[in-house]
Amino acid sequence: MKIQWKKLIICIAIALITGIVSASLTQNSMESFASLNKPNLAPPGWLFPIVWNILYILMGIASYLVLISKKSNHNALIVYITQLIFNFFWSIIFFNFKQYLFAFIWLILLWLLILKTIMLFFQISKPASYLMYPYLLWITFAGYLNLSIYLLN
Repeated sequence: MKIQWKKLIICIAIALITGIVSASLTQNSMESFASLNKPNLAPPGWLFPIVWNILYILMGIASYLVLISKKSNHNALIVYITQLIFNFFWSIIFFNFKQYLFAFIWLILLWLLILKTIMLFFQISKPASYLMYPYLLWITFAGYLNLSIYLLN
């Protein structure tokens, strides 16, 4: 299979730009986040951008594999874009609006959308679906953090 570099770069860029814009809209909120009571398993703040960049790159590659597949399904890409939009707004709900319970509910919806994306991607490209698993695991962990922060603050 020949790599279609332009499509690959665009797919990765869409995911990364979503994260960059969301992070830029919430960057001033990290100071107040540092002052919150957090659970024992909360990772250090410097780890979040590293993990998110890796996850956005994996998501971009996964969407590329679906896009170029002969079995490509527009519904799969629509669900993928929808979960990306939910991902974008979670940060704003959590960090800017400090609506921790609503953010947790939003995160559950995001988790379900990611799971649906994985299932749809699996029908088109198994490697694409596998690339989404770390994201689902991270969002599961984020749910633990989000709920814990709600309960502790």
